[in-house]
Amino acid sequence: MLKPMTWLAKLLYWPLKPLVRCKIVPEPVAENLALDPKQPVFYISRTASSSDLATLARICHKLGLPDPMAPVQLGNTSLPRTIFLEQPRVLWGSRASTDALQQGLALLKAHQRDPNFSAQLIPVSVLWGRAPGKEDSVKSMLGESESPSWLAKLFIVLISGRHTLVRFSKAVSVRQIIENATVNEDTAHKLLRVARFHFYRQRLAATGPKLPDRAALFNSLLASDALRKAIEEEAQSKKISIREARAGALKLLEEIAADYRESTLRVGDRFLGWLWKKLYSGLKVHNGQVLTDLVQKGHEIVYVPCHRSHMDYLLLSYVIYHQGLAPPHIAAGINLNFWPVGTLFRRGGAFFIRRSFSGEKLYSAVFREYLSQLFSKGYPVKYYSEGGRSRTGRLLQPKTGMLAMTVQAALRGIDRPISLVPVYLGYEHVMEVNTYLTELKGSSKKKESISGVFSAARKLRDYGYGYVNFGQPISLNAFLNQQAPDWRASMETADTQKPAWLNPAVATLATEMMQRINQAAALNSINLIATCLLATRQHSLTRQELTRQLEFYRNLQHYAPYHAGVTLPEGSVSQWIDHAISLKKVEVSQDSFGQIIQLTPENAILLSYYRNNVCHLFMLPAILATALLQHPQLSKVQLINICQLLQPLLQHELFLKPEHFNAYIEQLLEQLQKHQLIEAVGASLQAVPVQQAGHFMLELLAHNAQDVLQRYAVVLNLLQLHSPLTRADLEQQSHELAQRLSTLHGISSPEYLDKQLFATLITALREAGYCHTNEQNELEATAILLPLQQTVNGLLRADILQTVLSIVKKT
Repeated sequence: MLKPMTWLAKLLYWPLKPLVRCKIVPEPVAENLALDPKQPVFYISRTASSSDLATLARICHKLGLPDPMAPVQLGNTSLPRTIFLEQPRVLWGSRASTDALQQGLALLKAHQRDPNFSAQLIPVSVLWGRAPGKEDSVKSMLGESESPSWLAKLFIVLISGRHTLVRFSKAVSVRQIIENATVNEDTAHKLLRVARFHFYRQRLAATGPKLPDRAALFNSLLASDALRKAIEEEAQSKKISIREARAGALKLLEEIAADYRESTLRVGDRFLGWLWKKLYSGLKVHNGQVLTDLVQKGHEIVYVPCHRSHMDYLLLSYVIYHQGLAPPHIAAGINLNFWPVGTLFRRGGAFFIRRSFSGEKLYSAVFREYLSQLFSKGYPVKYYSEGGRSRTGRLLQPKTGMLAMTVQAALRGIDRPISLVPVYLGYEHVMEVNTYLTELKGSSKKKESISGVFSAARKLRDYGYGYVNFGQPISLNAFLNQQAPDWRASMETADTQKPAWLNPAVATLATEMMQRINQAAALNSINLIATCLLATRQHSLTRQELTRQLEFYRNLQHYAPYHAGVTLPEGSVSQWIDHAISLKKVEVSQDSFGQIIQLTPENAILLSYYRNNVCHLFMLPAILATALLQHPQLSKVQLINICQLLQPLLQHELFLKPEHFNAYIEQLLEQLQKHQLIEAVGASLQAVPVQQAGHFMLELLAHNAQDVLQRYAVVLNLLQLHSPLTRADLEQQSHELAQRLSTLHGISSPEYLDKQLFATLITALREAGYCHTNEQNELEATAILLPLQQTVNGLLRADILQTVLSIVKKT
């Protein structure tokens, strides 16, 4: 049966080459497959097709894998290397069956006869084009069908050949199959059924579910019980007719809903491929395999990335598409819905969300129903839980609305498990960073417009590298089982009654997501160099000093890692510095003693943004360094206690949560000692003498905690000495005191005066029990505040502490 097809595939091998361009996943294939070269390799694919076989043969030749057209000799048995599950459709007559069952059974029996055989069976999906097709559409000659006829396949190759996806799945050990089963036709049938279901999932993951007719989708949503009730309530409250209220709901759907088009995706892929080459030296993607694993298990994927730039929308979707997966539907701010960007985003899968639902009951109901429909149909979804782009480079406190709606969708009874995937997005240059700094200084946020797009386009240049790190997923079902064991009991009343456990569980989920984003942080040459240079008074170091500090930071994260998901930059430290120079992030001056690497005043402010992206990775090491510089000697127990005392505040502000906290602190101390920044004196530790190079390195490390500790000291001393205070008064006085400190001590970090950080700190203090609200709704210090205040005061430089105390006493 296969011989004529193999003969035709060999004829098509060269003619197909100019017509076919393949995206191969996962990369590198050989490394991911981890094949044993001593054992035979077989392939299994869905449809018997000469074009598929010829394409697969070319790819295997390129990758150094066995030829899928060559037979395999197992003892006295010669077997085709490639097994096809079904024959293509025919133009007339009935479709023939394949020899897959006989081939599979022969393969199993060959292993039964010879215990030395352990063949490796590799499932291979060949997808021509990534069009999902449409619901209720008639199968066209262009082949929305999974097994098109030869004539349809001819058109598919001509039209979609240059958008072909080939996915190699992990090899299956045939030996393991027969060890757990009887070798007979039933076992072979079972193997083929599993393979068919595998290929169904692969196709669904790559293309996404079929697209509904937009008008039909809107009609079905408007006919749902939840929206019918919301429309009736809207009509009653506004004293309008049901017809008018329904028209209003339809208008809201048109404002919100995506209008996904595969053609837009194709054009967008080509454009973005060109754009990234123009903008970036390259894209670094880490842990993409986690997505494939979730897809293989049939999970509904919800991507929850941090939000640094408008580029995030494009970058993450592009990376997901090139992982061989369907791009997600994206929750985008309504501010981006302007012509022509809004139309393009909508056709690329964006659906638009207003900043606030307050007082908009009908809008809230429409949006919830639309989002629930996306989940129920199986579309991957992406949203930013921060609610907006970070202006300081740190993660913002999460907004819980979208997460709450995701949980509520799960309560409606989705037939697949839901996994939330945290994503860390990092850049060596954020093109809006100048705008962010002006906004932090008090300028109003500019409204997005087409003129702004053209203005940004004129400034495009090499922005270095972009980073996309996928973090450890959260299984929503497992999370709910832990937080609310009886959550399934709420499924029957999910549409009419919000369960009492929902808000606390969602708040915990939001915090956990932000922590996992930070656990997947990407260190790069720019944020590391910024961390070093911004710690100096003149924002400059000799090249030798900078090299030594960078090597120390690299070793610190390598041997005492904050988390296994954190990635380090490639190459040597010298290459990092040269890269920063080429991007004009730093300046170089030369004298008779060598090079000096420095920041201009403007760049010093700009680079604080990139330092803040990874400040959580160096916060606990910096607090240890600060403690050992401020105190003559401290034991390990005392140092751990200081870190534990500050941990609740750091966790709330920086989403800082290292694994195995005490062990992590001990690893850090071990590295500080190994690199000769500190030394042991009996059972205690102390900073090395000031004349040693390690003392200066310890001071640079300690600088990373100064702004945070000063802010803590401001709020703690005000609370301790002047409570009770209203929250508004405490925030206002804290901000004014920080302004005075900034002026007196030359502190220029843009986030230093960020009012939101003071609000976050006060919330953390209240939640940790350091203060409480009295009957007059004022904040009062509790008894446990004093030890925290004394600890923080003891970590401040003498001049800073004197300024804080003198101003607080006068307040």
